[in-house]
Amino acid sequence: MPKRMRFTIWRPLVAAVTAALLAAFLAPMTAHAAPRESKPVYSYENAIREAVWVDTGLDHDRDGKHDRVAVDIVRPREAAAQGRKVPVVMDASPYYSCCGRGNESQKKTYDASGNVVQMPLFYDNYFVPRGYAFVGVDLAGTNRSDGCVDVGGRSDILSAKAVVDWLNGRAKAYTTRTGTTKATATGWTNGRTGMIGKSWDGTIANGVAATGVEGLKTIVPISAISSWYDYYFQQGAPLYDSGPEWLSDYVDSPDARAKCGAVQQMLVDGAPRTGDWTPLWTERDYVKDARKVKASVFLIHGMQDLNVRMKHVGQWWDALAKNGVERKIWLSQTGHVDPFDFRRAQWVQTLHRWFDHELLGYDNGIDREPMADIERHPDQWVTSKAWPPRGTDTTTLRPAKGTQAGVGTLGTAKGKGTESFTDDPQHSETDWAANIDRSTPDKAGFVTGPLTRDLRLSGSSEVTVTATPTTSTAHLSAVLVDLGPDTIRDYATSGEGISTLTDRTCWGLSTTGDSACFKETKAKTADVDYTVVSRGWADLGNYASDLKGVPLTPGKAYTITLDLAATDHVVPAGHRLALIVAGTDKDLIDPPSTKPTLTLDLSRTKARVPLVGGATAFARATAGSVSAAPAATPLDGVTAPRGAHRIPEGGR
Repeated sequence: MPKRMRFTIWRPLVAAVTAALLAAFLAPMTAHAAPRESKPVYSYENAIREAVWVDTGLDHDRDGKHDRVAVDIVRPREAAAQGRKVPVVMDASPYYSCCGRGNESQKKTYDASGNVVQMPLFYDNYFVPRGYAFVGVDLAGTNRSDGCVDVGGRSDILSAKAVVDWLNGRAKAYTTRTGTTKATATGWTNGRTGMIGKSWDGTIANGVAATGVEGLKTIVPISAISSWYDYYFQQGAPLYDSGPEWLSDYVDSPDARAKCGAVQQMLVDGAPRTGDWTPLWTERDYVKDARKVKASVFLIHGMQDLNVRMKHVGQWWDALAKNGVERKIWLSQTGHVDPFDFRRAQWVQTLHRWFDHELLGYDNGIDREPMADIERHPDQWVTSKAWPPRGTDTTTLRPAKGTQAGVGTLGTAKGKGTESFTDDPQHSETDWAANIDRSTPDKAGFVTGPLTRDLRLSGSSEVTVTATPTTSTAHLSAVLVDLGPDTIRDYATSGEGISTLTDRTCWGLSTTGDSACFKETKAKTADVDYTVVSRGWADLGNYASDLKGVPLTPGKAYTITLDLAATDHVVPAGHRLALIVAGTDKDLIDPPSTKPTLTLDLSRTKARVPLVGGATAFARATAGSVSAAPAATPLDGVTAPRGAHRIPEGGR
């Protein structure tokens, strides 16, 4: 039986390293002295810092030459001197110069020779002294790299893949951006590479893993995209008011902006605002290539991430599971936040052990520990041996009419009759949930009675509705809500569940130009009467196909199934579970061109929800439950969702 993972607080490192410790680390290991943890035995201050430019084999900027991507390297000098080859931790990012990385928006800085002085984040400070090289790749079209940003397409992915190939002796690199002097890596690295990164960076890790490239042993995608269509649309419903061309222009270097007009136009033409699936989206769908993934995957995501939404987790995780990929997952209560800023000590230790296991081959037991860590309350975590847990079963829940219009019940018996609502683009899920017990014209809500036992949702849900619109366009939202008092991370504020403090703690070794000390954070919480658990959206015009929408015929009934985002949430005894069906979810999807009234056929409307214990657990949790009296005043929740992010940003 796997044991629950135990964590200890990591303490700031001591800079001095004794010769005896170094000798012991470098001595041949016997079968009886197999290492279980890499130690900080190498100097960070004296590490080799160098830059190379890797030939991608592409000419995306159409200047008649192969694009080269800039690769900044920090690696232990002592290992190189002794001929000891080291593995690589790699972060390929578009943010190193335009926008910054991490909660403090750090950027790369360079010395007069063009070698990196400050490498953002703690990875190099921490892992280089422990016998790893750190490689920071400027994505094609950004910072010091040639080429063009194509937002998850061939240029993005193949430029990062080329670096993995170079580390394994299969690609060319040069000591300058335009020169002919070649640089090799095979003398100092064994090629074993782990990619890590948050948001767009983690997305690149997903995409490179989906190529099946040899030498990539593990990826650690944090808040990452698994299919770019699902960043901009869901089942035809637009999530943002712009497409990938805006994002490309946002991160392009000045040189790339001057050369990449054709790529910009390709992004415009290939991503029409109709929400129809095009070949551009096929190229940027990594889920379809999950069968090629050879690397293990340690996935981290915030369950309230309204930027890179949880749909990316469910579909990627399920595809990896189907293909037998070794994997691990952390799910927090935050929004778009790095684990370094919501669970710092445990994160650094766990990441250390993960890389030691996957890249150094140490048998430290992390592969036999629980698969999932889930934040149940702020800073309170539980584990699951598997995720979703064994015994989870999809259970069909059905809405039924209540005593007021639009205020119905939720159970297992098929409903009768209809409920109607009118799309109001000025209202969001917070308005609907706050007024769940009141008849309002903008939503139809269905609620269980107070539960008599805890009920755990784990995985991805779906809601099938049969709706008759009054106009030729209509957007739909479906939301699952836990109704009851709780203290949660306040994911709707600018910190998305954290507050940044002034005190600093140190996580590795420092130099004058690159400090390993970062501002501490703490959970930012809110006391609420309800918690939105999962969400999904669709354009009703996509009823026949997720790939293409069509105009609707007013007065005709259409059936569509909305995919809801993955989650892991316990609805406690005494709380209620609600399903809300409505139109535009303000600031989370864009409204249609009309404001339809939609009539739901309750006999043909249902939710399929993954419950631990399945239908039996639901029956037990609702046995003896009676409907609560309508609330006299609106319920309190977090503030309404903020305006569209449009940037899978690396900050925070």
